[in-house]
Amino acid sequence: MITYLLIIYPAIILFVNHFLKKNTLIPNYSGDSHQKFLGKESIPLSGGLFLLVGLFCIFFNQFKLFSLCFFLIFFIGLISDLNLLSSPKLRFLFQSIIIFIFIYYSKFNIDSTRIYILDIILQNFFWSCIFTTFCLMIVINGTNFIDGLNALVLSYYLILLLVLFKLGLLSYIDINDQQIISLSILLFFLIILNISNQLFLGDSGAYSLGFIFGFFLISIYKKYQLISPFFIVLLLWYPAFETLFSIIRKFILKRSPIHPDSEHLHQLLFFYIKKKFSCSKNISNNFSSFLIAVYNLIIFIFSTINMYHSNYQIFLIFLNVAIYIFLYRSLFKEKFK
Repeated sequence: MITYLLIIYPAIILFVNHFLKKNTLIPNYSGDSHQKFLGKESIPLSGGLFLLVGLFCIFFNQFKLFSLCFFLIFFIGLISDLNLLSSPKLRFLFQSIIIFIFIYYSKFNIDSTRIYILDIILQNFFWSCIFTTFCLMIVINGTNFIDGLNALVLSYYLILLLVLFKLGLLSYIDINDQQIISLSILLFFLIILNISNQLFLGDSGAYSLGFIFGFFLISIYKKYQLISPFFIVLLLWYPAFETLFSIIRKFILKRSPIHPDSEHLHQLLFFYIKKKFSCSKNISNNFSSFLIAVYNLIIFIFSTINMYHSNYQIFLIFLNVAIYIFLYRSLFKEKFK
């Protein structure tokens, strides 16, 4: 498997991606206002397709019901990338139905959060399924929200994967070292192609990564509840809080919370670096992504110091939120000064 992902699959990716780019298939819609800062070059949204094939190869014969749900989530993203499903409301509705059905029939529900009142509600299986659906939807769509810089999403989940591997937590869901190494190689290779502007993840890739890592983390917590649930929350704090903050921000500004814009934190950081240092778009893009990745790596390292202590994890979550709001306020003022 490792040899396959080191030699054969990268060669296939390069060939197929070149074909897609040459024939302008699955192109990015660079004319959209929230994507203009990326440039006018047509780049295929093929990252999700390569993730789909790679993940099915790595986890073949595992998580069978999940694999079906994973494919459907990917498909919703794909038809969005092809501009065949442009309505965010419909995408949200279809995602919710698919995920709820998966949780209900696989009994993949979260029933413990260490929040007394919420745990009483979660004793009811139906409400527990609703809550778990909500959590996965936040992660999936939050991942799509932060997918605005080269390698930002891919590096975030590669770091998360390596943290889980270092802590030995993936063994609780029967993922072996070879599969972890294979997935790491796949993500790293896609990062290289992404930062060199050969491909973008697209909605299909962002939805897929958010769904599979949300599944991994919930599975780990269900199997090993000695760790704090807030440790799991902290590992997904960035896409989750990006979703919440974007909804609140757009509500205050009287904008639709489901339509994209170019005022997310990573985009403001991009504009600031480009203006401050007079960098090219590509350098500003990659450097902004690198800074955010380094910050999240530091937070993850601190979170592993005591992953069993809820108060410690809650403190880190609030610290992240405070830093995020401070940086956002400063960068927003700088952009519209």
